[in-house]
Amino acid sequence: MIRALWSSAAGMKAQQMNLDITSNNLANVNTTGYKKARAEFQDLHYQTLKQAGSPVATGINMPEGLQIGMGVQTVSTNRFFSQGDFQHTENPFDLVIQGTGFFRVRLPDGSDGYTRDGSFTVDATGQIVTSDGYVLDPGITVSQDATNVTIATDGKVSQTVNNITEEVGQINLYKFINPAGLDAIGRNIFKETLASGPVVNGTPGLNGFGQIGQGILEMSNVKVADEMVNMIVSLRAYEANSKAIQTADEMLQIANATRR
Repeated sequence: MIRALWSSAAGMKAQQMNLDITSNNLANVNTTGYKKARAEFQDLHYQTLKQAGSPVATGINMPEGLQIGMGVQTVSTNRFFSQGDFQHTENPFDLVIQGTGFFRVRLPDGSDGYTRDGSFTVDATGQIVTSDGYVLDPGITVSQDATNVTIATDGKVSQTVNNITEEVGQINLYKFINPAGLDAIGRNIFKETLASGPVVNGTPGLNGFGQIGQGILEMSNVKVADEMVNMIVSLRAYEANSKAIQTADEMLQIANATRR
């Protein structure tokens, strides 16, 4: 009977964490480049009362065993890097990756960060930076006298100054064999880990990398209807585990009230 109490409590804890993840997805439904996450669960240790295949008589073995599970635990958050919807902005420094790849930015501590958020701008020196001021890597500087900035699908950046068009840089893309293993550190930034594998850089549009679109942003890939369904499922599972605890408690009360 005590096993039922602990197993149901573990189920309630898991559903609380599941709701936390779902709520974060919904909170970021309008976050540029956000990739939704999903909770992954595993069953816990089993207490084996009878081992399957153990002998019960000469030449006769038990066809099935008797095991009682100890509940559930949340083991990971699986992040989905499917393409989000596009939004046209007409801002020349808003970029989208149509397909596979990340932009690379230089973080304040000198390390590399990777993002799908293409809402760039220019700082006081003309460098292309994120909304937090992180410099796009490799760095590209646009002249303050430029009347037009063009970013091609292959990442070539050109500017027009005094009716003369010149190329000022190249935007590369980066990918990982296991992007779900990247470490999300907030501000739409991911960092490389051992699980993600080493970074691979390349030119947009070549060798499996996506193409770059100018004046477009990739929105979150969160689907509100799916998250609402997940929320309802979490609630019902939480209620069911709560009912199991109440039932186990009532059965214990009945057992405690039994007199000879």
